[in-house]
Amino acid sequence: MNLQALYQYFDELVAEEADSDTLFASSYIRGFIALVAAQFGDENQVISVELCDRVSEELSKAKTELTPQDNAIVNNYWLSLQKTLLV
Repeated sequence: MNLQALYQYFDELVAEEADSDTLFASSYIRGFIALVAAQFGDENQVISVELCDRVSEELSKAKTELTPQDNAIVNNYWLSLQKTLLV
């Protein structure tokens, strides 16, 4: 999957009226993906293990920004998303 397809997936979550936890986690993670991805290339780049690892590192650094419950929601969503991205 490339970055553009992932952004499209996130946009479809909104259109499909996903639950509030999913929308929160996906938008939070999308911001980190965008920041990290800018260092790797453009929106056509394939999502790599290295990119996912860097996003994981940045999410870990920022965990104090979230409540423990929100942090768990984001982490669980990110773990499930990575399984889809790195197939």
